[in-house]
Amino acid sequence: MKLAVAGLMMSIALVAAGCSTSDDAPETSASPTTAGGTGAVTVPDAYTGLILTPIGDPTFPFPGTDGKYHVAYDLQLTNATPVPATLDKLDVVDGTDPSKVIASFSGAALVEPNCPYGDCNRLRMLTAPAATSTAIPPQESRIVFVDYTFDSLDQAPKAVLHHLYGSAAAAPSSREPSAVDYLATALDIDAGTPRVISPPLKGDNWIALNGCCLPGFPHRTSPLPVDGKINNSQRFAIDWKRTNDQGEFYTGDRTKNESYVDYGSDVYAVADGTVVATLDNVPANAPGTLPAEVPELAAKLTVENVDGNHVVLDLGGGVYAMYAHFIEGSLLVKPGDKVSKGDTLAKLGNTGNANASHLHFQLMNGPSLLYADSLPYVFDSFEYEGQVAPQQILDADDYLSGQFLQGKLPSGEPRTDQLPSNLAIVDFG
Repeated sequence: MKLAVAGLMMSIALVAAGCSTSDDAPETSASPTTAGGTGAVTVPDAYTGLILTPIGDPTFPFPGTDGKYHVAYDLQLTNATPVPATLDKLDVVDGTDPSKVIASFSGAALVEPNCPYGDCNRLRMLTAPAATSTAIPPQESRIVFVDYTFDSLDQAPKAVLHHLYGSAAAAPSSREPSAVDYLATALDIDAGTPRVISPPLKGDNWIALNGCCLPGFPHRTSPLPVDGKINNSQRFAIDWKRTNDQGEFYTGDRTKNESYVDYGSDVYAVADGTVVATLDNVPANAPGTLPAEVPELAAKLTVENVDGNHVVLDLGGGVYAMYAHFIEGSLLVKPGDKVSKGDTLAKLGNTGNANASHLHFQLMNGPSLLYADSLPYVFDSFEYEGQVAPQQILDADDYLSGQFLQGKLPSGEPRTDQLPSNLAIVDFG
């Protein structure tokens, strides 16, 4: 199943500190470093041949439908030396107490060719294909997808550090790799709170395709080289798609958009706001065909139309809502229009780089899908109805044939101020 998503896939300062290195490493000293707005995080200075740089801005925890508070971000890992390097393990630690390990990634969590989805293959090439090994050749970079959870907000520190273990040049004079481990890269994870919004859709049996946070599906693993940087503006995006009561995404002729349960559904403003961007002239795709994989169709994709017909709303406070893949000619708004929460914006469709009807929805910290950073958010009210098994989606054809509600609960559970996790089944009322 290759349900595409909005964007071209369709789909901060660096600080470092030494813990221990080989004997030829330079002597270290204490140096205070500020992580975002959280105050000083003191780490020892060190030579760090492998460096970690955040991709995106400081972040914050958000509550998911699994009852946990999630933190998710990406790090660019660069071997900045002429000596080969290897990443063996990466620990996330409390910024003020580095002995307290919050999450640890090694082995299959970094590289595992036989794992399509889950806590695996977090080490990636720069545009997200899974790395084939934990080796980082000289002067090359990788991406590490990092996410972890807390049972309560009280457990979350204001800032974290990253404890890197592996082999690399341990000093500027090194000509061969040796064992290294050191602290690096303070990150503020207390940089705000999730914006509370109303759902963009109504009705039951909506499935949160390509949601946060484990690697394997689009959005989470969709960094792109855009606007002069590596960016992932879709980290917390969801592709909403609806089934009927039998769990089918379509009935009848699967090659017709009108056969799909969600096609033509009204889509709503999630909050009061101002329309800042629209597109409404992209024709519908044929279901089952991903334009990016058909040369003559791929040639027509641009950064302007890859999202299909879309709307961007300015919600105020530096927060923007992005809706994508509407039916051509269905938009009821234009740039400059003021909208109120619950106003109808357009009808759900299958346009842009998509192979099936769905609503791509996300919040971000700027009006450009390419340049902005993705923001966590929560819906004010909905009913949680269960989960779709990931393997079902991975095994599905490009039309999403089959039935997908085997994991639906006998009765829905009312939820407030949560973000539905990947493949959650949701009733928006």
